Amino acid sequence: MQNMTRTPEPEEISDVAGLLEELFRLSRRLTPPGNYSLTVYSALASLKRHGDARLTALAAHEGVSQPSMTQAVGRLKREGLVQQVPDPSDGRAVLISITDTGLAALAARSQRRSEGVAELLAALDATDQHSIIAATGALRRLIDAAPDQRPDGK
Repeated sequence: MQNMTRTPEPEEISDVAGLLEELFRLSRRLTPPGNYSLTVYSALASLKRHGDARLTALAAHEGVSQPSMTQAVGRLKREGLVQQVPDPSDGRAVLISITDTGLAALAARSQRRSEGVAELLAALDATDQHSIIAATGALRRLIDAAPDQRPDGK
């Protein structure tokens, strides 16, 4: 049995980092292009997971400029995927909020990605399938451990 208290070796850390990058590319390939960029879908997912956010915070969280996010949010508003709501902590400000239509767009994208993952998992033996599924909890904790997970900065 492996010692669970040892510090990972630099090569192991590099392997994990490289694998995360490959998983990101795989996720993009598994999800056919839709009407929106990856940044837009990521912003919608952030709003779904973390709740309403100011546009500036959402832009910073997604790693894009405020003008780029302003343009993306404008398009999403026109298409009914997001809406602006008053900021309860500051009456002069507004928050971006995902709508039911936005949630449906995310669900459809997620369904397409899940179908692709199901096909890949089916190509593996049961041991590998179970190992991958068992690792999802640890991967979620890795994601949650990253700083600045919430677009509202909380």
